[in-house]
Amino acid sequence: MIEVEVHQQLRAFLREQGKPYWSHHLTMARLVARALRLGRSALMQTDALSRYHGRYRLSYLVPILMWQEPVILVATEAVQQRLLMVEIPQLRTCIQTLKAIRTGDRFPSPDFQGLLLTTPESWLSDRLHQQGRFPQGIPTIFDGVDDLEAWAFAQLTVQVQPADWDELMLACPNHVETIRDARVQLTKAIFQRPANPYGCCLLEPFEQKVLAALFQDLQRQEPQRQDVEHSERVNEPIALPSAWSNFRDVLQLDDRLLWAEISRRQGQFSLHCGPVEVATDLAPLWTQQSVILIGGALDIDADALMYRQRLGLGDLTSLKFMPDRQDEVIQLYLPERLPMPNTPEFQWALIREMHSLLRVSSGIQGLTVLLVDDVPLKAQVGSVLASEFGSRVQVERTCLDDNGVLVAGWEFWKQHQSVLPAPHLLAIATLPIPSLENPLVAGRVAYHKHLRQDWFRLYLLPEALAELQRAIAPIRDHQGVVALLDSRVIHRNYGQQILAALHPVARLSYLDPNLFSQPDYSVLD
Repeated sequence: MIEVEVHQQLRAFLREQGKPYWSHHLTMARLVARALRLGRSALMQTDALSRYHGRYRLSYLVPILMWQEPVILVATEAVQQRLLMVEIPQLRTCIQTLKAIRTGDRFPSPDFQGLLLTTPESWLSDRLHQQGRFPQGIPTIFDGVDDLEAWAFAQLTVQVQPADWDELMLACPNHVETIRDARVQLTKAIFQRPANPYGCCLLEPFEQKVLAALFQDLQRQEPQRQDVEHSERVNEPIALPSAWSNFRDVLQLDDRLLWAEISRRQGQFSLHCGPVEVATDLAPLWTQQSVILIGGALDIDADALMYRQRLGLGDLTSLKFMPDRQDEVIQLYLPERLPMPNTPEFQWALIREMHSLLRVSSGIQGLTVLLVDDVPLKAQVGSVLASEFGSRVQVERTCLDDNGVLVAGWEFWKQHQSVLPAPHLLAIATLPIPSLENPLVAGRVAYHKHLRQDWFRLYLLPEALAELQRAIAPIRDHQGVVALLDSRVIHRNYGQQILAALHPVARLSYLDPNLFSQPDYSVLD
Protein backbone atom coordinates (compact mmCIF):
# COMPACT_ATOMS: atom_id res chain seq x y z
CA MET A 1 0.00 0.00 0.00
CA ILE A 2 1.03 3.57 -0.54
CA GLU A 3 1.18 4.16 3.23
CA VAL A 4 4.06 1.69 3.56
CA GLU A 5 5.95 3.13 0.58
CA VAL A 6 5.51 6.68 1.84
CA HIS A 7 6.73 5.71 5.31
CA GLN A 8 9.85 4.04 3.92
CA GLN A 9 10.73 6.84 1.51
CA LEU A 10 10.24 9.63 4.03
CA ARG A 11 12.18 7.81 6.75
CA ALA A 12 15.08 7.27 4.36
CA PHE A 13 15.02 10.95 3.39
CA LEU A 14 15.02 12.13 7.02
CA ARG A 15 17.91 9.83 7.88
CA GLU A 16 19.89 11.05 4.90
CA GLN A 17 19.34 14.70 5.82
CA GLY A 18 20.43 14.10 9.41
CA LYS A 19 18.54 17.12 10.73
CA PRO A 20 16.15 17.42 13.70
CA TYR A 21 12.84 17.33 11.88
CA TRP A 22 9.29 17.40 13.20
CA SER A 23 8.56 14.39 15.43
CA HIS A 24 5.20 13.63 13.76
CA HIS A 25 6.44 13.48 10.16
CA LEU A 26 5.97 9.75 9.61
CA THR A 27 2.59 9.55 11.30
CA MET A 28 1.15 12.46 9.35
CA ALA A 29 2.61 11.20 6.06
CA ARG A 30 0.92 7.81 6.51
CA LEU A 31 -2.40 9.49 7.36
CA VAL A 32 -2.25 11.72 4.27
CA ALA A 33 -1.41 8.71 2.10
CA ARG A 34 -4.33 6.78 3.60
CA ALA A 35 -6.71 9.68 3.01
CA LEU A 36 -5.64 9.82 -0.65
CA ARG A 37 -6.07 6.08 -1.07
CA LEU A 38 -9.52 5.92 0.54
CA GLY A 39 -10.75 9.25 -0.85
CA ARG A 40 -11.78 10.29 2.67
CA SER A 41 -11.55 13.86 3.95
CA ALA A 42 -9.39 14.71 6.96
CA LEU A 43 -8.61 17.66 9.22
CA MET A 44 -5.14 17.76 10.76
CA GLN A 45 -4.00 20.17 13.44
CA THR A 46 -0.27 20.64 13.78
CA ASP A 47 0.93 22.74 16.70
CA ALA A 48 1.29 26.53 16.28
CA LEU A 49 5.10 26.42 16.08
CA SER A 50 5.03 23.85 13.27
CA ARG A 51 2.53 26.04 11.45
CA TYR A 52 4.81 29.06 11.98
CA HIS A 53 7.82 27.27 10.45
CA GLY A 54 5.87 25.08 8.03
CA ARG A 55 8.09 22.16 9.00
CA TYR A 56 5.20 19.66 8.61
CA ARG A 57 5.07 20.15 4.84
CA LEU A 58 7.31 17.21 4.04
CA SER A 59 4.58 15.05 5.56
CA TYR A 60 2.09 15.80 2.80
CA LEU A 61 4.57 16.39 -0.04
CA VAL A 62 5.90 12.82 -0.03
CA PRO A 63 2.46 11.13 -0.43
CA ILE A 64 1.40 13.76 -2.98
CA LEU A 65 4.47 13.14 -5.15
CA MET A 66 4.15 9.36 -4.87
CA TRP A 67 0.38 9.27 -5.54
CA GLN A 68 -0.24 8.15 -9.12
CA GLU A 69 -3.30 10.33 -9.69
CA PRO A 70 -3.81 14.12 -9.92
CA VAL A 71 -3.83 16.25 -6.77
CA ILE A 72 -4.58 19.93 -6.17
CA LEU A 73 -2.61 21.73 -3.47
CA VAL A 74 -4.11 25.02 -2.25
CA ALA A 75 -1.57 27.32 -0.60
CA THR A 76 -0.61 30.97 -0.55
CA GLU A 77 1.91 32.21 -3.10
CA ALA A 78 4.57 32.55 -0.39
CA VAL A 79 4.12 28.90 0.60
CA GLN A 80 4.12 27.82 -3.03
CA GLN A 81 7.45 29.55 -3.62
CA ARG A 82 8.93 27.84 -0.57
CA LEU A 83 7.70 24.44 -1.80
CA LEU A 84 8.96 24.94 -5.36
CA MET A 85 12.33 26.41 -4.43
CA VAL A 86 13.24 24.39 -1.31
CA GLU A 87 11.16 21.40 -0.18
CA ILE A 88 10.31 19.77 -3.52
CA PRO A 89 13.87 19.98 -4.97
CA GLN A 90 15.22 18.48 -1.73
CA LEU A 91 12.75 15.61 -1.87
CA ARG A 92 13.47 14.86 -5.51
CA THR A 93 17.13 14.19 -4.71
CA CYS A 94 16.00 11.21 -2.64
CA ILE A 95 12.56 10.23 -3.91
CA GLN A 96 12.37 9.19 -7.55
CA THR A 97 9.17 10.60 -9.02
CA LEU A 98 8.19 11.84 -12.46
CA LYS A 99 5.03 13.57 -11.30
CA ALA A 100 4.44 16.78 -13.25
CA ILE A 101 4.07 19.96 -11.21
CA ARG A 102 2.18 23.03 -12.44
CA THR A 103 0.97 26.29 -10.93
CA GLY A 104 -2.05 28.28 -12.05
CA ASP A 105 -5.61 29.41 -11.46
CA ARG A 106 -7.20 26.55 -13.41
CA PHE A 107 -6.71 22.84 -14.06
CA PRO A 108 -4.28 22.39 -16.99
CA SER A 109 -6.21 19.75 -18.97
CA PRO A 110 -8.65 16.86 -18.40
CA ASP A 111 -5.87 14.28 -18.75
CA PHE A 112 -3.41 16.02 -16.39
CA GLN A 113 -2.15 13.51 -13.80
CA GLY A 114 0.28 15.70 -11.89
CA LEU A 115 0.26 18.16 -8.99
CA LEU A 116 -1.37 21.54 -9.44
CA LEU A 117 -0.51 24.35 -7.02
CA THR A 118 -3.10 27.12 -6.79
CA THR A 119 -3.98 29.92 -4.39
CA PRO A 120 -6.88 29.92 -1.92
CA GLU A 121 -8.38 32.89 -3.75
CA SER A 122 -8.41 31.02 -7.08
CA TRP A 123 -9.88 27.80 -5.69
CA LEU A 124 -12.53 29.45 -3.51
CA SER A 125 -13.54 31.87 -6.24
CA ASP A 126 -14.02 28.97 -8.65
CA ARG A 127 -16.05 26.84 -6.25
CA LEU A 128 -18.14 29.60 -4.65
CA HIS A 129 -19.02 31.24 -7.96
CA GLN A 130 -19.23 28.02 -10.01
CA GLN A 131 -16.68 29.08 -12.62
CA GLY A 132 -15.72 25.53 -13.61
CA ARG A 133 -11.95 26.03 -13.67
CA PHE A 134 -11.23 23.05 -11.39
CA PRO A 135 -12.94 19.71 -12.04
CA GLN A 136 -14.71 17.94 -9.23
CA GLY A 137 -13.50 14.68 -7.73
CA ILE A 138 -9.78 15.53 -7.54
CA PRO A 139 -8.27 15.21 -4.02
CA THR A 140 -7.46 18.67 -2.71
CA ILE A 141 -5.04 19.55 0.08
CA PHE A 142 -5.27 22.90 1.90
CA ASP A 143 -2.15 24.16 3.65
CA GLY A 144 -2.74 26.82 6.32
CA VAL A 145 -6.48 26.57 6.98
CA ASP A 146 -6.09 28.77 10.06
CA ASP A 147 -7.05 31.57 7.63
CA LEU A 148 -9.69 29.65 5.66
CA GLU A 149 -12.63 31.46 7.24
CA ALA A 150 -11.07 34.85 6.43
CA TRP A 151 -10.31 33.75 2.86
CA ALA A 152 -13.90 32.64 2.33
CA PHE A 153 -15.31 35.81 3.89
CA ALA A 154 -13.20 37.90 1.51
CA GLN A 155 -14.45 35.94 -1.52
CA LEU A 156 -18.07 36.24 -0.43
CA THR A 157 -17.87 39.98 0.26
CA VAL A 158 -18.76 42.43 -2.50
CA GLN A 159 -17.95 46.11 -2.47
CA VAL A 160 -18.69 49.41 -4.11
CA GLN A 161 -15.76 51.80 -4.32
CA PRO A 162 -16.01 55.62 -4.72
CA ALA A 163 -15.19 55.42 -8.45
CA ASP A 164 -18.09 52.99 -8.99
CA TRP A 165 -20.59 55.82 -8.40
CA ASP A 166 -19.28 57.68 -11.45
CA GLU A 167 -19.45 54.49 -13.51
CA LEU A 168 -23.06 53.99 -12.40
CA MET A 169 -24.02 57.50 -13.53
CA LEU A 170 -22.44 56.88 -16.93
CA ALA A 171 -24.34 53.60 -17.29
CA CYS A 172 -27.68 55.10 -16.18
CA PRO A 173 -27.87 58.65 -17.65
CA ASN A 174 -31.63 58.89 -16.97
CA HIS A 175 -31.02 58.46 -13.22
CA VAL A 176 -28.04 60.75 -12.61
CA GLU A 177 -29.93 63.00 -10.17
CA THR A 178 -31.26 60.03 -8.20
CA ILE A 179 -27.80 58.47 -7.98
CA ARG A 180 -26.23 61.77 -6.92
CA ASP A 181 -28.89 62.36 -4.26
CA ALA A 182 -28.42 58.87 -2.83
CA ARG A 183 -24.68 59.38 -2.65
CA VAL A 184 -25.09 62.72 -0.88
CA GLN A 185 -27.52 61.26 1.67
CA LEU A 186 -25.22 58.33 2.42
CA THR A 187 -22.16 60.59 2.70
CA LYS A 188 -23.90 62.91 5.13
CA ALA A 189 -25.26 60.06 7.29
CA ILE A 190 -22.03 58.05 7.37
CA PHE A 191 -19.75 60.97 8.16
CA GLN A 192 -21.98 62.04 11.04
CA ARG A 193 -21.01 58.85 12.84
CA PRO A 194 -18.34 59.22 15.52
CA ALA A 195 -14.89 58.09 14.43
CA ASN A 196 -13.60 54.76 15.72
CA PRO A 197 -10.20 53.01 15.50
CA TYR A 198 -11.58 50.50 12.98
CA GLY A 199 -12.48 53.03 10.28
CA CYS A 200 -15.84 51.45 9.52
CA CYS A 201 -19.47 51.40 10.62
CA LEU A 202 -22.50 49.20 10.06
CA LEU A 203 -25.19 50.78 7.93
CA GLU A 204 -28.26 51.76 9.91
CA PRO A 205 -31.87 51.29 8.70
CA PHE A 206 -32.03 54.78 7.17
CA GLU A 207 -28.91 54.18 5.07
CA GLN A 208 -30.17 50.77 4.03
CA LYS A 209 -33.45 52.36 2.89
CA VAL A 210 -31.50 54.86 0.79
CA LEU A 211 -29.75 52.00 -1.01
CA ALA A 212 -32.97 50.02 -1.43
CA ALA A 213 -34.71 53.08 -2.90
CA LEU A 214 -31.80 53.63 -5.28
CA PHE A 215 -31.95 50.09 -6.67
CA GLN A 216 -35.74 50.27 -6.92
CA ASP A 217 -35.51 53.50 -8.91
CA LEU A 218 -32.86 52.05 -11.23
CA GLN A 219 -35.36 49.36 -12.25
CA ARG A 220 -37.68 52.03 -13.63
CA GLN A 221 -36.23 52.72 -17.04
CA GLU A 222 -37.82 54.84 -19.78
CA PRO A 223 -39.45 52.80 -22.58
CA GLN A 224 -36.80 51.78 -25.05
CA ARG A 225 -38.48 49.65 -27.71
CA GLN A 226 -41.85 48.90 -29.28
CA ASP A 227 -43.42 45.47 -28.81
CA VAL A 228 -44.56 44.72 -32.38
CA GLU A 229 -47.17 42.09 -31.51
CA HIS A 230 -49.00 44.11 -28.84
CA SER A 231 -48.12 47.64 -30.11
CA GLU A 232 -47.08 48.85 -26.67
CA ARG A 233 -43.97 50.18 -25.03
CA VAL A 234 -41.82 47.66 -23.13
CA ASN A 235 -39.18 48.56 -20.53
CA GLU A 236 -35.65 47.37 -21.18
CA PRO A 237 -33.82 46.09 -18.08
CA ILE A 238 -30.84 48.20 -17.07
CA ALA A 239 -27.45 46.53 -17.40
CA LEU A 240 -25.80 47.74 -14.21
CA PRO A 241 -22.00 47.84 -13.94
CA SER A 242 -20.67 44.59 -12.48
CA ALA A 243 -19.79 46.08 -9.08
CA TRP A 244 -23.34 47.35 -8.60
CA SER A 245 -24.97 44.25 -10.03
CA ASN A 246 -23.02 42.00 -7.67
CA PHE A 247 -23.72 44.30 -4.73
CA ARG A 248 -27.46 44.28 -5.46
CA ASP A 249 -27.58 40.48 -5.72
CA VAL A 250 -25.71 39.89 -2.45
CA LEU A 251 -27.72 42.59 -0.67
CA GLN A 252 -30.89 40.59 -1.25
CA LEU A 253 -29.55 37.50 0.54
CA ASP A 254 -30.31 36.71 4.17
CA ASP A 255 -27.87 37.08 7.07
CA ARG A 256 -25.61 39.70 5.53
CA LEU A 257 -23.38 42.29 7.14
CA LEU A 258 -23.64 45.68 5.45
CA TRP A 259 -21.02 48.25 6.34
CA ALA A 260 -19.09 51.26 5.12
CA GLU A 261 -15.34 51.73 5.31
CA ILE A 262 -14.57 55.39 5.83
CA SER A 263 -11.62 57.48 4.70
CA ARG A 264 -12.23 60.74 6.56
CA ARG A 265 -9.13 62.41 5.20
CA GLN A 266 -10.29 61.97 1.60
CA GLY A 267 -13.95 62.47 2.48
CA GLN A 268 -14.86 59.16 0.82
CA PHE A 269 -16.42 55.83 1.77
CA SER A 270 -16.80 52.40 0.23
CA LEU A 271 -19.74 50.05 0.74
CA HIS A 272 -19.30 46.38 1.65
CA CYS A 273 -21.71 43.47 2.00
CA GLY A 274 -20.63 40.06 3.26
CA PRO A 275 -21.97 37.00 5.09
CA VAL A 276 -22.40 36.88 8.84
CA GLU A 277 -21.13 33.27 8.67
CA VAL A 278 -19.46 31.32 5.88
CA ALA A 279 -20.52 27.79 6.84
CA THR A 280 -23.68 27.89 4.74
CA ASP A 281 -21.76 28.81 1.58
CA LEU A 282 -18.82 26.48 2.20
CA ALA A 283 -20.74 23.32 3.17
CA PRO A 284 -21.63 22.30 -0.43
CA LEU A 285 -17.99 22.66 -1.50
CA TRP A 286 -16.63 19.86 0.67
CA THR A 287 -18.81 17.20 -0.96
CA GLN A 288 -17.41 17.84 -4.45
CA GLN A 289 -14.06 16.15 -3.70
CA SER A 290 -12.12 14.72 -0.78
CA VAL A 291 -10.15 17.38 1.09
CA ILE A 292 -7.23 17.28 3.51
CA LEU A 293 -7.20 20.43 5.62
CA ILE A 294 -3.98 21.22 7.49
CA GLY A 295 -3.57 24.04 9.99
CA GLY A 296 -2.01 24.95 13.30
CA ALA A 297 -4.13 26.45 16.07
CA LEU A 298 -7.62 25.55 14.82
CA ASP A 299 -9.42 24.33 17.92
CA ILE A 300 -8.55 23.43 21.47
CA ASP A 301 -10.13 19.98 21.02
CA ALA A 302 -8.86 17.19 18.80
CA ASP A 303 -12.19 16.75 17.04
CA ALA A 304 -12.26 20.50 16.23
CA LEU A 305 -16.05 20.53 16.50
CA MET A 306 -16.44 24.30 16.74
CA TYR A 307 -13.99 24.91 13.90
CA ARG A 308 -15.84 22.43 11.71
CA GLN A 309 -19.17 24.09 12.48
CA ARG A 310 -17.81 27.49 11.50
CA LEU A 311 -16.49 26.12 8.19
CA GLY A 312 -19.48 23.92 7.34
CA LEU A 313 -17.40 20.73 7.55
CA GLY A 314 -19.27 17.49 8.08
CA ASP A 315 -18.03 14.12 9.24
CA LEU A 316 -14.32 13.60 8.59
CA THR A 317 -11.19 12.27 10.25
CA SER A 318 -9.89 14.81 12.79
CA LEU A 319 -6.43 14.62 14.33
CA LYS A 320 -4.35 16.89 16.54
CA PHE A 321 -0.58 16.57 16.90
CA MET A 322 0.63 17.75 20.28
CA PRO A 323 3.77 19.90 20.75
CA ASP A 324 6.87 18.49 22.38
CA ARG A 325 6.69 19.17 26.13
CA GLN A 326 10.46 19.55 26.46
CA ASP A 327 11.50 21.34 23.28
CA GLU A 328 8.59 23.77 22.93
CA VAL A 329 7.86 24.76 26.53
CA ILE A 330 7.58 28.46 27.29
CA GLN A 331 7.95 30.20 30.62
CA LEU A 332 4.67 31.86 31.52
CA TYR A 333 4.70 34.76 33.96
CA LEU A 334 1.13 35.24 35.20
CA PRO A 335 0.89 37.74 38.11
CA GLU A 336 -2.14 37.26 40.31
CA ARG A 337 -2.97 40.70 41.72
CA LEU A 338 -3.19 42.95 38.69
CA PRO A 339 -6.34 45.07 38.26
CA MET A 340 -8.82 44.16 35.54
CA PRO A 341 -8.11 45.65 32.08
CA ASN A 342 -11.32 47.72 32.13
CA THR A 343 -10.37 49.61 35.32
CA PRO A 344 -8.60 53.00 35.57
CA GLU A 345 -5.78 51.43 37.59
CA PHE A 346 -4.79 49.03 34.84
CA GLN A 347 -2.67 51.48 32.79
CA TRP A 348 -0.21 52.26 35.56
CA ALA A 349 -0.16 48.67 36.76
CA LEU A 350 0.77 47.62 33.21
CA ILE A 351 3.57 50.20 33.06
CA ARG A 352 4.94 49.09 36.45
CA GLU A 353 4.97 45.46 35.31
CA MET A 354 6.79 46.41 32.11
CA HIS A 355 9.38 48.38 34.10
CA SER A 356 9.98 45.34 36.30
CA LEU A 357 10.21 42.95 33.33
CA LEU A 358 12.64 45.18 31.45
CA ARG A 359 14.84 45.54 34.54
CA VAL A 360 14.90 41.80 35.22
CA SER A 361 15.75 41.07 31.58
CA SER A 362 18.30 43.91 31.22
CA GLY A 363 21.23 41.48 31.05
CA ILE A 364 19.66 39.48 28.20
CA GLN A 365 20.25 40.58 24.61
CA GLY A 366 17.22 40.37 22.36
CA LEU A 367 13.90 41.83 21.35
CA THR A 368 11.08 42.55 23.81
CA VAL A 369 7.52 42.85 22.47
CA LEU A 370 4.52 44.31 24.30
CA LEU A 371 1.14 43.66 22.65
CA VAL A 372 -1.46 46.35 23.39
CA ASP A 373 -4.50 46.57 21.13
CA ASP A 374 -6.14 49.59 22.76
CA VAL A 375 -4.97 52.48 20.54
CA PRO A 376 -4.81 55.27 23.17
CA LEU A 377 -3.26 52.94 25.75
CA LYS A 378 -0.69 51.74 23.21
CA ALA A 379 0.49 55.30 22.57
CA GLN A 380 0.54 56.18 26.29
CA VAL A 381 2.50 53.10 27.31
CA GLY A 382 4.95 53.59 24.45
CA SER A 383 5.51 57.21 25.46
CA VAL A 384 6.06 56.43 29.15
CA LEU A 385 8.46 53.56 28.43
CA ALA A 386 10.39 55.67 25.90
CA SER A 387 10.86 58.41 28.51
CA GLU A 388 12.79 55.94 30.66
CA PHE A 389 14.37 53.52 28.19
CA GLY A 390 14.97 55.94 25.31
CA SER A 391 14.93 55.26 21.58
CA ARG A 392 15.12 51.50 22.02
CA VAL A 393 11.33 51.71 22.60
CA GLN A 394 9.38 51.96 19.33
CA VAL A 395 5.65 51.88 18.63
CA GLU A 396 4.79 49.68 15.63
CA ARG A 397 8.12 50.01 13.84
CA THR A 398 10.13 47.26 12.18
CA CYS A 399 13.51 49.03 12.36
CA LEU A 400 14.55 48.10 15.90
CA ASP A 401 17.72 47.94 17.96
CA ASP A 402 19.22 44.57 18.82
CA ASN A 403 17.93 45.14 22.34
CA GLY A 404 14.78 46.95 21.21
CA VAL A 405 11.34 47.15 22.80
CA LEU A 406 8.43 46.98 20.36
CA VAL A 407 5.00 48.21 21.49
CA ALA A 408 2.42 47.01 18.97
CA GLY A 409 -1.12 45.87 18.38
CA TRP A 410 -2.07 42.29 17.60
CA GLU A 411 -2.61 42.94 13.90
CA PHE A 412 0.82 44.57 13.50
CA TRP A 413 2.50 41.64 15.25
CA LYS A 414 0.59 39.15 13.13
CA GLN A 415 1.74 40.84 9.92
CA HIS A 416 5.39 41.31 10.88
CA GLN A 417 6.33 38.53 13.30
CA SER A 418 7.75 36.40 10.49
CA VAL A 419 10.31 39.07 9.52
CA LEU A 420 11.20 40.31 13.00
CA PRO A 421 13.65 38.41 15.24
CA ALA A 422 12.00 36.07 17.71
CA PRO A 423 11.63 37.98 20.99
CA HIS A 424 13.03 36.62 24.23
CA LEU A 425 10.09 38.27 26.04
CA LEU A 426 6.54 38.68 24.76
CA ALA A 427 4.31 40.66 27.13
CA ILE A 428 0.56 40.55 26.53
CA ALA A 429 -1.42 43.44 28.03
CA THR A 430 -4.87 42.03 27.27
CA LEU A 431 -6.20 38.88 25.68
CA PRO A 432 -6.93 39.16 21.94
CA ILE A 433 -10.68 38.84 22.42
CA PRO A 434 -12.35 40.67 19.50
CA SER A 435 -13.71 44.00 20.66
CA LEU A 436 -17.44 44.67 20.53
CA GLU A 437 -16.51 48.25 19.60
CA ASN A 438 -15.51 46.87 16.20
CA PRO A 439 -18.71 47.21 14.12
CA LEU A 440 -18.09 43.94 12.25
CA VAL A 441 -17.58 42.04 15.49
CA ALA A 442 -20.72 43.63 16.93
CA GLY A 443 -22.64 42.57 13.83
CA ARG A 444 -21.60 38.94 14.17
CA VAL A 445 -22.37 38.94 17.89
CA ALA A 446 -25.82 40.36 17.17
CA TYR A 447 -26.39 37.49 14.72
CA HIS A 448 -25.54 34.87 17.37
CA LYS A 449 -27.72 36.66 19.92
CA HIS A 450 -30.63 36.64 17.47
CA LEU A 451 -30.27 32.86 17.21
CA ARG A 452 -29.96 32.62 21.03
CA GLN A 453 -26.50 31.12 20.72
CA ASP A 454 -23.54 31.42 23.10
CA TRP A 455 -21.76 34.10 21.10
CA PHE A 456 -18.73 34.24 23.41
CA ARG A 457 -18.02 30.50 23.29
CA LEU A 458 -18.83 30.09 19.59
CA TYR A 459 -17.14 33.21 18.23
CA LEU A 460 -15.09 35.46 20.53
CA LEU A 461 -13.23 32.81 22.53
CA PRO A 462 -12.15 30.63 19.53
CA GLU A 463 -10.86 33.77 17.79
CA ALA A 464 -8.86 34.74 20.88
CA LEU A 465 -7.39 31.25 21.35
CA ALA A 466 -6.25 31.00 17.73
CA GLU A 467 -4.72 34.49 17.77
CA LEU A 468 -2.95 33.84 21.06
CA GLN A 469 -1.37 30.57 19.94
CA ARG A 470 -0.11 32.07 16.70
CA ALA A 471 1.31 35.12 18.48
CA ILE A 472 3.46 33.12 20.89
CA ALA A 473 4.74 30.59 18.32
CA PRO A 474 8.13 32.36 17.80
CA ILE A 475 8.75 32.31 21.57
CA ARG A 476 8.69 28.50 21.63
CA ASP A 477 11.73 28.33 19.36
CA HIS A 478 14.13 29.20 22.19
CA GLN A 479 11.82 28.58 25.16
CA GLY A 480 11.37 32.29 25.85
CA VAL A 481 9.15 34.11 28.33
CA VAL A 482 5.51 35.10 27.87
CA ALA A 483 4.15 37.60 30.40
CA LEU A 484 0.35 37.43 30.42
CA LEU A 485 -0.84 40.56 32.23
CA ASP A 486 -4.59 40.10 31.79
CA SER A 487 -6.02 38.96 35.14
CA ARG A 488 -9.18 37.66 33.46
CA VAL A 489 -7.20 34.47 32.87
CA ILE A 490 -7.25 33.93 36.63
CA HIS A 491 -10.68 35.27 37.53
CA ARG A 492 -12.89 34.20 34.61
CA ASN A 493 -14.19 30.70 34.01
CA TYR A 494 -12.69 30.60 30.51
CA GLY A 495 -9.20 31.12 31.96
CA GLN A 496 -8.52 27.38 32.05
CA GLN A 497 -9.15 27.14 28.31
CA ILE A 498 -6.67 29.98 27.76
CA LEU A 499 -4.03 28.18 29.82
CA ALA A 500 -4.73 24.89 28.07
CA ALA A 501 -4.14 26.58 24.70
CA LEU A 502 -0.72 27.77 25.90
CA HIS A 503 0.56 24.30 26.86
CA PRO A 504 3.27 23.29 27.38
CA VAL A 505 4.24 26.04 29.86
CA ALA A 506 6.27 26.45 33.04
CA ARG A 507 4.12 28.85 35.03
CA LEU A 508 5.30 31.46 37.55
CA SER A 509 3.23 34.02 39.44
CA TYR A 510 6.18 36.13 40.62
CA LEU A 511 9.21 37.78 39.02
CA ASP A 512 12.06 35.40 39.59
CA PRO A 513 15.58 36.79 38.89
CA ASN A 514 16.21 33.54 37.02
CA LEU A 515 13.11 33.95 34.86
CA PHE A 516 15.17 34.41 31.70
CA SER A 517 17.33 31.34 32.28
CA GLN A 518 16.34 27.82 31.26
CA PRO A 519 12.87 26.86 32.52
CA ASP A 520 12.30 24.65 35.51
CA TYR A 521 10.29 21.74 34.09
CA SER A 522 9.14 20.75 37.56
CA VAL A 523 6.62 23.62 37.47
CA LEU A 524 5.02 22.56 34.19
CA ASP A 525 1.33 23.45 34.51
